[in-house]
Amino acid sequence: MGKLDIVYEDEYMIACVKPYGVPAQPDKTYGVDMVTMVKEYLFENSDSDEEPYVAVINRLDRPVGGIILFAKDEDTAAKLSDMVQDREISKYYQVVVSGFLDEPEGEMSDWLLHDKKTNASKIVPKGTKGAKKAELFYEVLDELDTDEGPISYLLVELVTGRHHQIRCQMASHGVPVWGDTKYGTGQKKTGKSNSKKKSNGSKSGEGYEIGLYSTRIEFTHPITGEEVFLHREPTGKAFDIMDQMDW
Repeated sequence: MGKLDIVYEDEYMIACVKPYGVPAQPDKTYGVDMVTMVKEYLFENSDSDEEPYVAVINRLDRPVGGIILFAKDEDTAAKLSDMVQDREISKYYQVVVSGFLDEPEGEMSDWLLHDKKTNASKIVPKGTKGAKKAELFYEVLDELDTDEGPISYLLVELVTGRHHQIRCQMASHGVPVWGDTKYGTGQKKTGKSNSKKKSNGSKSGEGYEIGLYSTRIEFTHPITGEEVFLHREPTGKAFDIMDQMDW
């Protein structure tokens, strides 16, 4: 990987773009990860010989791209984590899904259960032991009928931050995230007269990417009190398809 694509940095935190296929923090694959990259960057730009402190604030799944935020010290990490729990950090994603939704905008509210054995989440009835409420709002930005089926371009505000939440909820509501082989079963309203497999271009391993991008994060700085607005337009195969066909 090349050098970090930094969106924002001050003495308390740093935000940068996580490429598709790169884990947010070290995992069993022992490949490059964002925490290690940020630590190396901070170490190289510091006069200290100590290993820098880096804490992930908004975790992104390996096949997801976009803005990821890190705290540089324990106090800032604690404050930002509390803000996440109190829903004081607004997180927006641009999403490409297979299929069309019934309404141009709306809310998805479900109960999700994380199965640690399979590292997957599923929607379950309210009251299921271990289940957590999952909420998001979506707005349809564009819809296209393609040779490989209908696709929709969404802006999603993530209200809660559950495990694989957007991926699980979209798939369960009949519009799986483009390229998501883990949850992408079936699709809603197949549009024209095709029943071909949906376009995904996904691969396992390092190059695996899905149509899900952390595009905007907004919050009040827990130390300075200033309003922080982090934004990046999405890149990737799914968004390239939308750009190429939206003419």
